[in-house]
Amino acid sequence: MTEVEGSSGMGGTSDLFLKKSADEKSAVDKKKPWKIIIADDEVEVHNVTRMVLNDYVFEGRSLHFLSAHSGMETRELLKKNPDTAIILLDVVMETDDAGLQLARYIRQDLKNAFVRIILRTGQPGKAPERDVIIDYDINEYKEKTELTVQKLFTTITTALRSYRDLRIIEKNRFGLEQIINASAHLFEHQSLQEFARGVLTQLVSILRLDESSAYLQLSCFSALTEQDDFIVLAATGKYENAIGHYVSDVFEDDVIHYLKQAVTEKRSLFIDDVYVGYLVTKSGMNNLLFLKSCDHLNKLDRDLIRIFSNNVAVAFENILLNKEIVDAHKEVMLTLGEVIENRSHEVGQHAHRVSLFCHLLAKKAGLTNEEADLLRLVSPMHDVGKVAVPDSILFKPGKLTPDEFKKIKPHTTIGYEIFKSSSRKIMQAAAIVAHQHHEHWDGSGYPRGLKGAEIHIFGRITCLADVFDSLSHWRIYKEKWHIDEVIKFITKQKAAWFDPALVDIFLKNIDEFVKINNRYPD
Repeated sequence: MTEVEGSSGMGGTSDLFLKKSADEKSAVDKKKPWKIIIADDEVEVHNVTRMVLNDYVFEGRSLHFLSAHSGMETRELLKKNPDTAIILLDVVMETDDAGLQLARYIRQDLKNAFVRIILRTGQPGKAPERDVIIDYDINEYKEKTELTVQKLFTTITTALRSYRDLRIIEKNRFGLEQIINASAHLFEHQSLQEFARGVLTQLVSILRLDESSAYLQLSCFSALTEQDDFIVLAATGKYENAIGHYVSDVFEDDVIHYLKQAVTEKRSLFIDDVYVGYLVTKSGMNNLLFLKSCDHLNKLDRDLIRIFSNNVAVAFENILLNKEIVDAHKEVMLTLGEVIENRSHEVGQHAHRVSLFCHLLAKKAGLTNEEADLLRLVSPMHDVGKVAVPDSILFKPGKLTPDEFKKIKPHTTIGYEIFKSSSRKIMQAAAIVAHQHHEHWDGSGYPRGLKGAEIHIFGRITCLADVFDSLSHWRIYKEKWHIDEVIKFITKQKAAWFDPALVDIFLKNIDEFVKINNRYPD
């Protein structure tokens, strides 16, 4: 019998392990216990260890014991319980060195550097302490006769502190890594709504939370909304239905109080069980990150939230700057589009409809949201080169002569020349559309006679959208075609003028294109 089992070893139990009150026990029961594996081929060792440590609590968490009686059993337990904090490991089990081999397996094969290995032996001669300490990555070496109740208490407490600290360091490293990755991801978002959703997604990922949270933007349209209110941009959990609503309409007064306090004090706050992240841009726009049920978060968790919030503020500022650039590009495109439409007044809503057709067809064809949005923006520029076409040709009521047609064809190259010098993605896309919207799948188009996939997908989509719109509306040189005639023509030109795959997609979704056509008449 080891000393831990004897009366002398149990003498100090009442002093070392105080009984928990009912309230304390209830609080402890709610927290995840520390896992400890007892790996020993003596059943008595298991029973006594459990009995002695039955009421042990460290940082509000009790112990959960797992038993193994051989090296093989212990291996299986470790695979199923990688979050084990301590293993009380006997050296001699099914073999004289089973414990030593297991210690090596834990560190080298399982790559588990966190579990604290406390080697216990009743036969110190089988594994001399000095050799074991040098050759094996263990944390304590104890002879079983040494482990009195007090020493067992000290050993377990020291090991748990060490395990806790390693886990904190690892969580800190992982959290910072997640913040770096999350920040890079957030910069990809193009809209405030996407950005807000991304913030919540990444925050939950960093903290591994399953709580309710919401990302809020202070209303910046004071003429249209109450200055004291907030608009929900994105939300998770029980707040999800609040998206797009004012806080005062869907939240209790205490939520509004927390938000207003953060705005008044102009700083992020942890109040009660709530975190309110306060973000302000250089333009003065206030944004708030609201997180509920934070009372269980430790100092590390709160520091990670603060660091992440700082990165969110930088990302948000960049989103707004990027939005200003994009808005400027849009304004240039729209202005040019208006110039074209004002000059060719009989075209009416042609450029606008073509942009909508292109966007719809791009989405149906599997292009990304970014690509579809880009094409929608630049497709009205497909005929920008017509600014150089003489009025006598552009406004001729009848069919063009071969010579006149020859003079109108360069509008594709002229449009290309207008945009090609810019390195901006939006200008490059506009150059492609202007240059290639008269290229045909079979190579019979102009200006370069490109064929098949040589034609950029933007050019192929715009070509089909342009022809569909032109045929289905009145022009100075032709009458409006019936939709059935238009469909018949496009079907006939499949794999001739048009990309056959795009024609199939177009015809499959014809009702949606017709709906747009009818919604924006000339």
